Amino acid sequence: MREIIALTHCLAPYLSPTTIRQLRHMAAAMLCMTGRVTTLGMSRWTEKGGSVRTLQRLMHTPIEWGAVLWALVNTYLLDRDKDYILAGDEVVVSKAGKQTHGLGRFYSSLAQRPIPGVSFLALSLVDVEKRRSYPLLVEQRVPVKRVEKNEPAVKRGRGRPKGSKNQVKSTPVLSAELTHLGEMLRATVRRIAPLKVKHVVLDGFFGSYPATWMVREAGLHVVSKLRHNAALYLPYTGQKPRRGPTPRYGDKLNYAALPPSALVHTITEGTLVTDTYHLTVLHKDFPDPLNLVILVKTQLRTGKRAHAILFSTDLALSPFQLADYYSLRFQIEFNFRDAKQFWGLEDFMNTSQQAVTNAANLAFLMVNVSAILLQPHRQRHPDFSVLDLKAHYRARRYLDETIKSLPFSPDANLFSHLWHRFSRLGGIRALHSDHLAA
Repeated sequence: MREIIALTHCLAPYLSPTTIRQLRHMAAAMLCMTGRVTTLGMSRWTEKGGSVRTLQRLMHTPIEWGAVLWALVNTYLLDRDKDYILAGDEVVVSKAGKQTHGLGRFYSSLAQRPIPGVSFLALSLVDVEKRRSYPLLVEQRVPVKRVEKNEPAVKRGRGRPKGSKNQVKSTPVLSAELTHLGEMLRATVRRIAPLKVKHVVLDGFFGSYPATWMVREAGLHVVSKLRHNAALYLPYTGQKPRRGPTPRYGDKLNYAALPPSALVHTITEGTLVTDTYHLTVLHKDFPDPLNLVILVKTQLRTGKRAHAILFSTDLALSPFQLADYYSLRFQIEFNFRDAKQFWGLEDFMNTSQQAVTNAANLAFLMVNVSAILLQPHRQRHPDFSVLDLKAHYRARRYLDETIKSLPFSPDANLFSHLWHRFSRLGGIRALHSDHLAA
């Protein structure tokens, strides 16, 4: 509990003392509890002052979670001399009830199909050097009912309309999801302005011009992925025609015969060869050139080939930076995994809008809290995990209850020995007893 009290001092400008005290009870309970992480389950592991009603009051308290998450990251996890990028994605949580706010059918990548549940859009700050991400902003995505238009689409004749002129690419129509994500990006950029983050990494679902336009409006460059059969063109390099304007598009990119001059790196791992190609290309849906990296994998044994197309609007990015940034996108998936597996994102049973928002953000708050608490342990045990951390705090909880039931106070050596033995229950990498004694 002492570590939790010290951690939450930075939240004083954003939360009332009562809310901070309630958060401390919840965080301490989640660190040591077993079973499903529900309000009732947490109340069984809290100490004095953490009743069910107290925790329920916290779940219905309006909280500016973006400021709270940033306060923890800014105070304990940030090194302003390092490079950071943003990562964004959607996480879907399955729900079987009918009363949960925002309930709908959302596509789940784990189930590979739409499932009934609730969806949240999340933005995380990724440390490029440490290759870890920390949640910054999580908001619920409410399903929007689509209105079907019965009016038949007006078909235009073949070719360009007579008398038409070249115009600047029009502003795209953003979907409700892109509009919501754009608002989150702008709010996050304003909040973390001193960091001067330049790039946001999104998965292939956002590899389109509307998503790129939304990111550029937020003052960032996008790093994302295109479809494997995207129609891309090399810039025109021929002579200017005698009549008419100079063409913009050159030859269409052939993925089976990429230009040898674009090959920048080749690596062989057994019978698998990975070639990295770097190009500046044009896409007819995008008004500006794209910085492109194509990863081609060839199986020498069978001759089969597969490729992935990564792109960015930042033409100054090197091919290795672009590929590395996109690989860092997966760090946000680890945030989702920890929030579901350890901190109750899959377990909450709240139904009202405020309670659902608080339950989800509390799970991501604990992702940051656990990252802070793991730092001293990983200095001696680099593989120390969240499971070990929970076993460590559960041992302390058991030991506190044991000492309270004894008629005498044990000496320090017995205290350290018992803590060492208890921490092995459920943990993978137990701490050394000398560290526990300290």
